[in-house]
Amino acid sequence: MADIKEVNTAVPRTRPRMVRTAVVVGTVLEHYDFFLYGTAAALVFNHQFFVSDSPVVASLAAFATFAVGFAARPVGAVLFGHLGDTLGRRRTLIMTLLLIGTATGLIGAIPNYGTIGVWAPILLVTLRLIQGLSFGGEWAGAVTLASEHAPQGREGRYASLPQLGSPIGNILSSGAFLAISHLPGEASASWGWRIPFLAAFPLLFVALWVRNLVDESPAFKTIEKSHDVRRIPALTVLRSAPGAMLAAAAIAFISIGGFFLVTTFAISYGTQTVGLSSGTMLIASMSAGALQIVTVVLTGRLADRARPPRIALVGCLLTIILAFPAVLALSSGVPVLAVLGVAVIVQPIAMTYAVTGVILPSLFSADVRYSGVALGYNIAGLVGGFVPMVATALAPGSGSQAWPIAALLIVIAAISAGGVWAARTRTSHNQGASA
Repeated sequence: MADIKEVNTAVPRTRPRMVRTAVVVGTVLEHYDFFLYGTAAALVFNHQFFVSDSPVVASLAAFATFAVGFAARPVGAVLFGHLGDTLGRRRTLIMTLLLIGTATGLIGAIPNYGTIGVWAPILLVTLRLIQGLSFGGEWAGAVTLASEHAPQGREGRYASLPQLGSPIGNILSSGAFLAISHLPGEASASWGWRIPFLAAFPLLFVALWVRNLVDESPAFKTIEKSHDVRRIPALTVLRSAPGAMLAAAAIAFISIGGFFLVTTFAISYGTQTVGLSSGTMLIASMSAGALQIVTVVLTGRLADRARPPRIALVGCLLTIILAFPAVLALSSGVPVLAVLGVAVIVQPIAMTYAVTGVILPSLFSADVRYSGVALGYNIAGLVGGFVPMVATALAPGSGSQAWPIAALLIVIAAISAGGVWAARTRTSHNQGASA
């Protein structure tokens, strides 16, 4: 099979430019939808869909539904990874976008517990499962499409583009909740929270239009022409590349578990435990997202000059060093320090996240790349999705002290560093080989 870099040199330069817009717009919507749910789980769902006399129990239930989406992601990885490696990257990415956009919009239309009783959380969990299934194939497809379209020597720049969906989606979702927080009286908690979810429908139409303009990746076209399409790509990965899959999962763990610890959980911890306002925590999240855009862009460019695994290790190490200072700043109760702590700790995580889109596709051959990346990334998502719930359970047991949260972040960063170290011998020189 031809090496992916050899294929890319023959790609017209106009085609990657179209891909850049499509992968960013699509992943922005996907992350907007996913972060929107996380923010609502921290601020709204514990009141609207779960009835309990204990705020901690209600928050645990809300974060449990948040984790359900991650539990569905490995199933989505197998399903959409199979489609991506057999039908094509482009068509599969249109499917994932359609599913998550529709599910998110419908969440905004669900009556609450007081209106329809137990059916409210059941419908919420069902739509959350659909979100998780579709997200299970979205990110992997986006980084695969971007890396396979990238001109030679610019793989880092192009494969980091889907990671922009995370900070932009985070800013949009946090900004939407910040805007509705200014509604009078109880309007924000009673019906205003629905507006950001319903806004997913018009955003979906725009994203679908842009993504429909993208051509199929040259690597997949080569596979089709050579009739080298795998019958069951996921099974091939499990049999032939289990080490690469587990390394991919470990590398991605900090980008999911670590990120949601310092964003989704931080919003809940800052408002309910520390006593900061929701506005302060949303500003912290938006500030972190704005800086993350810069970090991802610069790191992507750096990855074309320096080795991506080395950059990922630096990101993990900085996360370990900054974990305690950042969490202490958040728990201080001082708004400026809390915003600064969240904004700073997100950046080394973003460094690793930026090059994850380069490292993971390089671990798998083109014929199983979509499936391999999707499985690895979403195994990390399966575990990482429970991190806010674990952190919520740990906080009361420590007297709401900050050290368990920082320790949890350090463990996550260490696991990702171990994954990067294990992946060093599995990368790009074997990209074109069959798995």
